[in-house]
Amino acid sequence: MKKSDFHYELPPELIAQAPLPERSASRLLLVPRAPAAFADHGIRDLPMLLQPGDLLVFNDTRVIPARLFGHKQGSGGRAEILVERLLPGNEARVQLGVSKPMKPGGRIELDAGGQAEVLGREGEFYRLRFAVDGDLAGWLQHAGQLPLPPYIHRAPGADDQERYQTVFARAPGAVAAPTAGLHFDEALLQALRERGVETGRVTLHVGAGTFQPVRMDDLSEHRMHSEWLSVDATLVEQVRQARARGGRVVAVGTTVVRALESALRDGELQPFQGETSIFILPGYRIRSVDALLTNFHLPESTLLMLVSAFAGRERMFAAYDHAIAERYRFFSYGDAMLLWGA
Repeated sequence: MKKSDFHYELPPELIAQAPLPERSASRLLLVPRAPAAFADHGIRDLPMLLQPGDLLVFNDTRVIPARLFGHKQGSGGRAEILVERLLPGNEARVQLGVSKPMKPGGRIELDAGGQAEVLGREGEFYRLRFAVDGDLAGWLQHAGQLPLPPYIHRAPGADDQERYQTVFARAPGAVAAPTAGLHFDEALLQALRERGVETGRVTLHVGAGTFQPVRMDDLSEHRMHSEWLSVDATLVEQVRQARARGGRVVAVGTTVVRALESALRDGELQPFQGETSIFILPGYRIRSVDALLTNFHLPESTLLMLVSAFAGRERMFAAYDHAIAERYRFFSYGDAMLLWGA
């Protein structure tokens, strides 16, 4: 398949630049199995679109303030750092925005205090060691800036500290939010409980690579970025019980699909903790979930390829055409869709 097979034209004004006043005020496009028609709903309709006994699976990763600024020691050139992965010993794998590539031993004086030394390069990422006041993870909480996606053309504000974080975020480590989860507030979670819908959690730390473009048109040549995940025994047992009672497993976001598919062993979900670089595109059969709640994704992105694998490429592109015609809001702070597998 080709990257160009997943291109579509999106009016720029449909890219949501800020969250709605209320999390659960978003619209929801229902995409049932063909040939059933699409239906326009609100996210607050989700409880009635699910059944008692269904299992809704969230990603409980927490976004860290991962963006830093500074200048190169010596030349004084500006540097922008986006932490991709925290590593032991106050080290981190990062994306580094500089005018010229930096060599091992080069140092960056940080605007927030302290400095970072270049240890080496790992593909598109640099490895840095930070000399800062205390533990790097703790220091970032007051020194770092929330890394809003590149298609949001404004600096992060005070509201983003709360709204670019799910209400169930628990495990720090992501540099991008699992955005399908942003639609849920306590009132909606309570309505789901009253409906008899159960909830479970996985952890997948979304990396900065999620915004990296696919560079090869031949998708067989694309190599996915690696992300850390954890699927524990509690969630595995919840899935087993849901299946046994005839309930459906509903993933909240593509990151949950990536986590569950990575934890399959011989077709069975097993506890798993570690790295995944799974690349899901049409031709891959998703077996771990029955439905997927997800936002609308960028043209030619691996996330659009994943949802096309789940619901069918033609079905997916017809849904996107409908969403554009009906003026849905797109991407991280945008609206959602509920997909049933092809």
